Amino acid sequence: MQAALKRAGRQRGIATQADRLREVFRADWAQQPPVVEDALGQQMLALVLQLEAACTAADNLAKAVEEAFPQHPDAEIVLSIPGLGVQLGARVLAEIGDDRTWFADARGLKAYAGSSPITRASGKKSSITRRWVKNDRLNHTGYLWAFSAITASPGAKAHYRRRRDDHGDWHAAAQRNLFNHMLGQLYHQHHKLFDEQTAFPVELAATA
Repeated sequence: MQAALKRAGRQRGIATQADRLREVFRADWAQQPPVVEDALGQQMLALVLQLEAACTAADNLAKAVEEAFPQHPDAEIVLSIPGLGVQLGARVLAEIGDDRTWFADARGLKAYAGSSPITRASGKKSSITRRWVKNDRLNHTGYLWAFSAITASPGAKAHYRRRRDDHGDWHAAAQRNLFNHMLGQLYHQHHKLFDEQTAFPVELAATA
C-alpha cells in the first residue's frame, strides 16, 4: 500500500495513510459476498485492460505527433507563440487548418473558436454573452493555451492581470479574453515568428 501511494506521488504521511486505507478496505461494510466480489473483480480487470489499451494508444499518438508536427511548414511559427508546445500547437493547427484563406479575418477565426463574445441589443438594452455555437475542441484547447501562456509570456501575464484587476473579469473570462487575443496574434503571424513587443505593447509598457 505504501509503495502504491509513493507511485501515485504521495510524499507525506505515507505510513499513516496506508494504515487508514488498510482499515477501510478490511472493514466489514466494505465487503461483498464472495461470488459478487469475484464478479466485480473480473469486471474491474476488464476495465483495467481497456484503460491500459487506451493509455497505450494515447502515448503512441502523442509520439506520432512529436515526430510529424515539427515537419509542418507552419510548425516553427506556431511553436514560437507562448503557451503552445508540440501537442497543443498540433491540436490548434489541426482545428484551424493551414489554409490562410479559410477565415476572411481574425474575427471569423475568433468566432469559430468561441473566444469572442456576442453583443445582443434590443431597444435600450444590450447584453454581452459568450458563444455557445463554436468548435468545442478548439475552445477547450484555448483554455489550456491561455493557462500556459500566463507563465510563459510576461505580456500574456500582464494582459491577464489587467483583465482581472482593471476590468473585474473572473478567472475563466480573463483566460477567454487572453485566448481571444492570442488567436488574433496567431492569425496575423504570416511567415513571422511571435514578437512579445508587437503582441502586448500596452501591457508591457504599463509593466515597465
